[in-house]
Amino acid sequence: MTETNAAKPIWKTPFSIERANQLSEGCVNARLGIELIEAGPDYVVARMPVDERTKQPAGILHGGASVLLAETLASFAGAFCVDPKTQSVVGQEINANHLRSATGGFVTGTARPLHLGRRSHVWEIHITNDDGKLVCVSRMTLAVIDRPSTDRY
Repeated sequence: MTETNAAKPIWKTPFSIERANQLSEGCVNARLGIELIEAGPDYVVARMPVDERTKQPAGILHGGASVLLAETLASFAGAFCVDPKTQSVVGQEINANHLRSATGGFVTGTARPLHLGRRSHVWEIHITNDDGKLVCVSRMTLAVIDRPSTDRY
C-alpha cells in the first residue's frame, strides 16, 4: 500500500493490543488462548491455538471456537471505534461459513469493517490456518449503544 493509498485510521481510541489482551485475562478469550497480535489503521488480527481447548471430539477445530474468535475480534474492534466515555458496542448477530478444517497449529483471524455507522457496525472476519488458507468467513453486526450517564444525581 502506498502512502497515498494508506487506510485512514478508524479508531476513536488508539487501538492498544496490550490493553485488549489485558482485558481478556480471566475470561473465555484467555482460556482458549486467543491473543491479539496486530492492529492496523482499519483492521485487527488475533490468533488462537488449535488444541484440546478448541477442538471438537473428531479432532478438528470446533466451529464454535472459530465463531468465538470472530466475535472477540469484532467486539474489540468495535469498542475502539466508539468514544468509550459515551458509547459501547454489543453484538446483535453473527454468522459463519466454515470452509475447511484445521487440526493443529494456530488459526489467525483478521477483522475489517464493512460499515461503521452511528448506531451499528458490520465487521467481516477472515480466519486462516498456518498455511494462509481460509478456514472460516464470518460477519458480525454490532449495535452502538449510549452509555448511561454517571452524573445523573
